[in-house]
Amino acid sequence: MTDAIKIDVWSDIACPWCYIGKRNLETGLAATADDADAPRVEVTFHSYELSPDTPIDFDGNEVDFLSQHKGMTPEQVKPMLDRVTGVAAEAGLEYRFDLLKHTNTVKAHELLHFAKEQGLQKEMTERLMSAYFTEGRHVGRIDDLVDLAAEAGLDREAARDALESGRYLEAVRADQAQAQAYGIQGVPFFVIDGKYGVSGAQPAEAFAQIARQVWSERAEASAAS
Repeated sequence: MTDAIKIDVWSDIACPWCYIGKRNLETGLAATADDADAPRVEVTFHSYELSPDTPIDFDGNEVDFLSQHKGMTPEQVKPMLDRVTGVAAEAGLEYRFDLLKHTNTVKAHELLHFAKEQGLQKEMTERLMSAYFTEGRHVGRIDDLVDLAAEAGLDREAARDALESGRYLEAVRADQAQAQAYGIQGVPFFVIDGKYGVSGAQPAEAFAQIARQVWSERAEASAAS
């Protein structure tokens, strides 16, 4: 049996294009499920911090944040947010920038590594991104993260211990070092089977196409050997 295609995704919880890219990847892979020889795929998420200097409790809204961090005027920010909201809607996501609470995401990334160890990384990633972009939940404080961990199916006290101990910070830094080694300068970034790099929130059809292409290459290589 052909081994599953491995897709490694570098992303940040607080990256609007990362959630769109994640959803498009899922939609694209779902479209291949009915193929006669459907590709088998394993997706792993890796840590990337877009704004590591963001405080846990940022005082202001999305317009304030982008104005301060990107040097944009409020008049420039608003149409950009409208565009992202529209693209998110096309992917089936209802972004609420009016509710969004900016925060530092390093603890969220630590939680994702804990969840990965428990076999629930996929569920935890979805829970965090949904909480941040569509529900206006806080994803930077330990108490809030523990609540979200429990909602994703993780043990509440084990999650708290993982976050308070900081023992997954090393894994977060290792992901970031790997991103640097790959030359990744923006997210989302998808590495397929360790040899193909795909940057940005590509449409679902693009992900379906590359999964089929790589699966076909695998089959041909297997037949040749």
